[in-house]
Amino acid sequence: MADKTGKQTPLMDWYGKLPTRRVDLVGDYAGQELFIVEGDGLLLRCFDDPKLDLAEGFQLLHAAYAVEQFLQGLIQRKCNFHIVFFDVHDDLCIPRGTPSVLKRQYLLARAVIIRHLSFHLPITHPAIRVHAFSSALDPAFQDYLKASGAYFVMIHDGANPVPIDKDPRLSKERSLDLAASEKTELQRRTRFRSTILSLIDLGYNVALIDGLEWMDTKIMTMVVEGIRKSITPPKSNDSPPDTGSNGMHSNQSNVDPNTDFSEGHLESLLQDMTEERAISERMLLTIAALKDMCKQDVADPKLLVAMLIQMLLVSDLGLSSRRFATSAIGTHERNRFDNFMADFAKISRSLLQNPIWADICRRYSLVCDITDLVDGRLLAKIWLELNSSSARRLLSPRLQEELEKFVRMVNAPAETTKKLTEKLKQAKLEEPPAAKSGSPDNNSLSVLPFSHAIFDKHMKPISVALQNSKDPSGRSTRVFREVSHWHNAKRRLDPKASHELSDRDKKRALRRNQFFMAEMAGYAASLTGVTGRILEPELITVSDEVKPTRPSKGGASARAMIEDNRASKGVGKADKTIAAWKTVRINLDAERSLQSRYRKTKAYLRDLPDEKKGIIQAEVEYYMICTLMKMYRILSKQSINEMQHQVDGVIALIFSMIRELTNARGLTKTIIGQVKSIVQTLKLPDPGFPPVETDRKLSFEPNLQLGETRAIATAHREFQLLHSGPYMDRNLDSAPDARVKSFDPDGWQRKVLDELDAERSIFVVAPTSAGKTFISFYAMERILRKNDDSVLVYVAPTKALVNQIGAEIQARFKKGYRHAGKSVWAIHTRDYRINNPSGCQILVTVPHILQIMLLSSGNAKSWSKKIKCIIFDEIHCIGQAEDGVVWEQLLLLAPCPIIALSATVGNPEQFNSWLTSTQRSSGFDLTMITHQHRYSDLRKFIYSPPTEFVFNGLPEPSFATLGLDGLSGLTFVHPIASLVNKSRGMPQDLSLEARDCLMLWKAMCKYQTKEYAVDERLNPDHLPQVIRKMDIIEWERQLKGLLKSWMLEEGSPFDKVVEDLSKPIEEAKRPQTYATRVEEGSVTTKATAVDADDLYSSTLPLLCKLQERGALPAILFNYDRAKCEGICKTIMKQLKDAEAAMKATSPAWKAKIRGYEQYLKNKSKHNPTKVSAAKKKGKANDDEGTSKADKMQDAASEEADPYANFDPDAVVEGFHFANIAKAEAAELAAIHKELIRRDLPEWLMESLTRGIGVHHAGMNRKYRQAVEMLFRKGFLRVVIATGTLALGINMPCATVVFSGDSVFLTALNFRQAAGRAGRRGFDLLGNVVFQNITPAKVCRLLSSRLPDLTGHFPVTTTLVLRLFTLLYESGNSKFAVDAINSLLSQPRLYLDGPAFKDQVLHHLRFSIEYLRRHDLLSAEGVPLNFAGLTSHLYYTENSSFALNALIKEGYFHELCADIETAESRVLRELMVVMAHLFGRRPCRHSDQEYIEEIVKYSPSIVFLPQLPKVATRILQQHNMQTLQIFSTYVRTFVDQHIDSPDHTLPLTGLSVGGNNNTPAPSFLGPLPPTKIRSPFVALSGHGDDDFTTISDLCRTVRGGVFLEENVIPHLDIYPHETETPLNAYLYDFYMHGDVDALERANGVRKADVWFLLNDFSLVLATIQTSLANFMKIPDTATDMEDLVGGGDEGNNKDEDQFVDSGYGSAASSVVDGGNNSNTSTLPDRSAPGKGKKKKVEESWEDAADADAQAEEDAWDQDDSDDDEEGPQTAKELEQGFMRIYKAVSKLKEEFDKKFRAMFA
Repeated sequence: MADKTGKQTPLMDWYGKLPTRRVDLVGDYAGQELFIVEGDGLLLRCFDDPKLDLAEGFQLLHAAYAVEQFLQGLIQRKCNFHIVFFDVHDDLCIPRGTPSVLKRQYLLARAVIIRHLSFHLPITHPAIRVHAFSSALDPAFQDYLKASGAYFVMIHDGANPVPIDKDPRLSKERSLDLAASEKTELQRRTRFRSTILSLIDLGYNVALIDGLEWMDTKIMTMVVEGIRKSITPPKSNDSPPDTGSNGMHSNQSNVDPNTDFSEGHLESLLQDMTEERAISERMLLTIAALKDMCKQDVADPKLLVAMLIQMLLVSDLGLSSRRFATSAIGTHERNRFDNFMADFAKISRSLLQNPIWADICRRYSLVCDITDLVDGRLLAKIWLELNSSSARRLLSPRLQEELEKFVRMVNAPAETTKKLTEKLKQAKLEEPPAAKSGSPDNNSLSVLPFSHAIFDKHMKPISVALQNSKDPSGRSTRVFREVSHWHNAKRRLDPKASHELSDRDKKRALRRNQFFMAEMAGYAASLTGVTGRILEPELITVSDEVKPTRPSKGGASARAMIEDNRASKGVGKADKTIAAWKTVRINLDAERSLQSRYRKTKAYLRDLPDEKKGIIQAEVEYYMICTLMKMYRILSKQSINEMQHQVDGVIALIFSMIRELTNARGLTKTIIGQVKSIVQTLKLPDPGFPPVETDRKLSFEPNLQLGETRAIATAHREFQLLHSGPYMDRNLDSAPDARVKSFDPDGWQRKVLDELDAERSIFVVAPTSAGKTFISFYAMERILRKNDDSVLVYVAPTKALVNQIGAEIQARFKKGYRHAGKSVWAIHTRDYRINNPSGCQILVTVPHILQIMLLSSGNAKSWSKKIKCIIFDEIHCIGQAEDGVVWEQLLLLAPCPIIALSATVGNPEQFNSWLTSTQRSSGFDLTMITHQHRYSDLRKFIYSPPTEFVFNGLPEPSFATLGLDGLSGLTFVHPIASLVNKSRGMPQDLSLEARDCLMLWKAMCKYQTKEYAVDERLNPDHLPQVIRKMDIIEWERQLKGLLKSWMLEEGSPFDKVVEDLSKPIEEAKRPQTYATRVEEGSVTTKATAVDADDLYSSTLPLLCKLQERGALPAILFNYDRAKCEGICKTIMKQLKDAEAAMKATSPAWKAKIRGYEQYLKNKSKHNPTKVSAAKKKGKANDDEGTSKADKMQDAASEEADPYANFDPDAVVEGFHFANIAKAEAAELAAIHKELIRRDLPEWLMESLTRGIGVHHAGMNRKYRQAVEMLFRKGFLRVVIATGTLALGINMPCATVVFSGDSVFLTALNFRQAAGRAGRRGFDLLGNVVFQNITPAKVCRLLSSRLPDLTGHFPVTTTLVLRLFTLLYESGNSKFAVDAINSLLSQPRLYLDGPAFKDQVLHHLRFSIEYLRRHDLLSAEGVPLNFAGLTSHLYYTENSSFALNALIKEGYFHELCADIETAESRVLRELMVVMAHLFGRRPCRHSDQEYIEEIVKYSPSIVFLPQLPKVATRILQQHNMQTLQIFSTYVRTFVDQHIDSPDHTLPLTGLSVGGNNNTPAPSFLGPLPPTKIRSPFVALSGHGDDDFTTISDLCRTVRGGVFLEENVIPHLDIYPHETETPLNAYLYDFYMHGDVDALERANGVRKADVWFLLNDFSLVLATIQTSLANFMKIPDTATDMEDLVGGGDEGNNKDEDQFVDSGYGSAASSVVDGGNNSNTSTLPDRSAPGKGKKKKVEESWEDAADADAQAEEDAWDQDDSDDDEEGPQTAKELEQGFMRIYKAVSKLKEEFDKKFRAMFA
């Protein structure tokens, strides 16, 4: 809003700067969370529908239908919401330009809908509650927010994309004061946005209801991120203006003082009325309002009688017979009618909003049917009939009699009404007209003939009227008509002989292969822990089963001899082993640090060969226990409170070691006796030692001093529960299994193996770290052992996970093959290939590529038949808005058993039901296997940063302390404390560790009552002496069961228990000053203030706290890429600044430098050459002339000299997070060199040296890979990442930090990311820390259910076209036929969809009709013309069909005709058209002020210019033809399958209209009833033949018909078919290349720019290549799956440069141990058009060649029908296509040039 000077007010300026994101409201954001729908924003959206006649026609029932339809859309998509109305907003629901006299009708409609929803929703949808408050500032509303736990608010922001002076919907008949209307619009925006300000001030984000779009099962809308802390809000002078009489601040203020509200008055009316008939709210309200109008003398007699007649007729007439046209009423009569309706609306609203009304209706059990209170069009028709001189009879005798009684009841003016009723009584009753079948079929069309043997049997039940016409469009399609003349006559290119590689290219390819194989070897080494050694994958041979061990040869006697021989040799080996251990122990005893001694002993035991462990394992473990006991004795004497955590941790570790010792080999009586003494001294439970007969003297003296050792302070069970939980025995029905070599699998894992061995499909749901990974590798090994031809495909959602799985396969398996070209594995993504995808046995890929390969005709008879198993990892990605449909299509097309894996499925039973049915249709059984328990527990903390921070270097980590308890600033969050909102229930995966159970039990006992008692059997004293994880799981189950029962009961102690466990959160305070200490040379630096709301300021203090507790490595998740980088840069600067300050002020450092300089002087005197060499790093010392003795003496002196390895320029210990011992210097140098050559910023490389990495999808691939490898090795200990590391990447860490809030931090993403902590085999306990996230959000994340997976309608039009291509080009191969039969035999085609097979088949038939009419498919199912291009752009559906329409109608021929002479103009226009078709991003509804303030001063135009007129006309015609096709689809389906009337409201199910379905009197002029349009919408006059857009058809189709707008091939054209303009970000970038402008004006985040531009570049590459293939241009043949965007292409070229320059991989020191099966194939990373072989023909050329002559003859017969100008010659037409190809190529070249320059 602008002030009087024209400047933005603070409110509007603040709101315009709020960040927004367009998201899938359910899948990306809300999940199952409760949110609030602001009622008046909802009503404004519905009332503003141009199809709704609520102003002059007052179609109240249609309005209620629109509201219910919107809410039903939310329900269908699994939304959980309440509806809230604010009294101060009551007039904001009135649409723009509504005349004042009609506004009361909208206010009545508001009151009616509130009453309707409040009455019916508690019955039909009790979870949806309707509330009313005075305003967002109402304390009652704020209390409600806290109690309900609402996540966000869906609200309108008052914006309207259409300027008021250009709004075509504003009434032309009535005078409109534009200035007043503009003022009203400004006030509306101000008031809505003031509410948004209040909500954000309360900590809530908002989702905009204006601009919300339904897309399949998704809800796409803008979420405004309310981070008030980062944006200064406006001051209070922006409060809503005084609305005067229109602004209602309480319901009571709406009561008309002249209206009789007495209870007795209404009861008297009811008694009089019920004598005549059953009364409903609608009738009572009508009579009461009319009686009051008569009392106030404001009732027009004829209109009063007309209203009563309408009331009676509505009870009798069928809904479908109430469709009327607008009545022609003169100005004077219109004023009378409007004034009457205004008075009626005012009084009716007053009655509804009086509390007495609801009470009366409840006591008399009246049916609430007030949504049909007024039918304005019917009322007008009745009134006009009454005004006529020869009024005809409207009512039956029975109703006429009722009318007369009601007239008397309302005290109507006697004289006038008496004459009128007598006149009606004497009129002749007209016979009801014969029922009509529906409105005229003016818009239907006959269907083109089609027949195909495979499809016909499925579509046999469908009956359609066929058109006897050969030309689909009924007219000349000039461009395509001539295409066949020249295109099919051209010589086909032989893809096999197109591009023979030169010797140079062969060598280059070989180098590339070697480069990437070495890179994968290094990656594999980081996954397996092999560094600097040979990878030793298992050699797989073909056999019947997986064989873990090779059976020994010979019989029992032979084995006995072997054992005897080993025993005789073993005596000598034992002595040697013990002697070696003594030597090692002496060195260990010399270690002054007990912690270091323990760690070194542990490492020694870990690396000990298995046979030696059998001799000394028990003694070494006992030595470790003794070391821990000494540590405990020292710590227990210290009185520092902070040490208590370490003391408890050491005892817990001692007890864990003692339990492990009971199973150790080499156990002796001496060891058992001494350990038992320790157990008794500490008062620990007896772990239960096995009976042992052997004994041997210890090689060391324990010196335990048990007499001076204190026992634990608590009972041993409580101690175990408090401190030993992470160490407890985790055996969950584990047992040895011959199929698993490395561990004993749990019961659920063995069941998985059984199902795989039976070759059944499985669906596995198990939490991260539970052990799902081995399932995939077991399946792979089975395939490899089966034969040399079977194929397993591993589908991963991200390229990062693809790379990881490929590397793990390389590390695990190798196999020899008889024939060249075969390999164990291959990787295939759009970016690159490693090995031959069609020649491997294990293909690792992404969903899009697998779909392309399965639908490739070249694979149908060979590769596709070999697929024996498909693994879908992270199967929950099926719920994604963008790529989910591809996952769903793959599951439906899978030709083999599948393995579906996920840790996060919110509705596993429902998903399993659908998956089972899809697999059964394909002939496979499926078993679901679930496991609920993580291997290691997660402990959650909220971080409160200190007020000041003094950084003197990283602190030393403590020892044996798990978790972060006791650290200042870190508050423990008990899982039960998150259950603040009981309505959400308790999520199934809310798990409790041992100490959580103890704390919960204590709290429940504390607040138990007689009625709600805690069973004594839950007392932990009943647990075993040595508690196991299995015991905790059972105890947890019982405790949670009792708590759940309390949760459901009002008055139970549940709230007190939650409150008690929440106290630490509520009482948490920020610490004061936090100062770190460095032992040597520490110096106090100046304290720095820490901003708690600034992640940059508070992250280093948090990392120091994690370092204190040994809780690194850590991954910090932030969902903003720019912030990830910013946090890294800030930490780097803080470390460097502190290091520089230390060097400048520390006396110890200065002394060290002086000592180093003296060392150099001394060395110079002894050997000047060496000093020179030392100064010149990287050069070898010149040792010529130095004797061997001298060298030995020098080496010895260097080892003794502390300065020998000192580097003053290296990062100083304490000022970096790197674990230097975990990576070799040569390896780091190689990585650094490779990254330098990739022009990465210096700060990224420097951050690696300090142990910090950044990981997000926008980072260089090589850098990301380096981060993953170095983190796994343990060198990097801090990684800041987006969600890229949450999906299955093997990045185990001790702690996960959620660094800052985000709309993408949902229940699903939280669980995915948190699962990285505490991975199995790495950590006993995982820590989860919330940084700068409110406690309310933390509780929400912990207590939220996982979102249910929802599906998509998978039979898209492009899929249909691709299936026909597959069938035709594979010659109806068995694989293709089976795939189609499986797809069309599905009983329930898509997840969460109904079982409506008939509708699916109808939809399929009319998708075929669309393809026929747009010349993409022949009558026999042969793909035609640009079917290939359209199919290749499947990922842009529906844009690809719009492109085809423009090509088909010759638009691009005309546009590109001047490409040689007017290149700049042609490319600009071409860019505008392409930006309209592809990468479409709707603009946020914007205000004129935004345009003036932001857009006006930006190089961006922001709003995409309208399409050229010719293109607009073509696409509108295309849309209208599509509309006609799918209208016919609906009509056909209704005719054949629906015979029931559509008269129930969609949400409440309320049935409306007369029970007898009586038709309206014909003299009233009813329009024919509709057949395909909803009769509710028809109330506003709309019929079956006036659908204007596809959206109109889909939104207003009658009930019982499935029609998904998103899968109908069309694009809404602005401004003709949509009011929302498109964002011009693509066109703007093409014009100016300014990324800052895209972010500032276009609202595109910098982090998203690269991906959006790369996607568009990929589209251009696809079009360019398709055109080249279509015209068979030499040297351009390219596989479509190899196409990449300009960004990826640039990265690939850069990588190729490194290969050409001879740079090796950073992992070149790791050798692939004989995996020679990979050396015969080459990775393929060539850019498009660079001479790659085309292996698969995916377009329609095969069909065209086969039928070329027949087609030419057919076209020749029709040549006489061409336009007068005559057909183009073949040469002219080819030249036209060449010009299009040239224009697209130039556009791509210019776009990619700017793209690469931007990211250079």
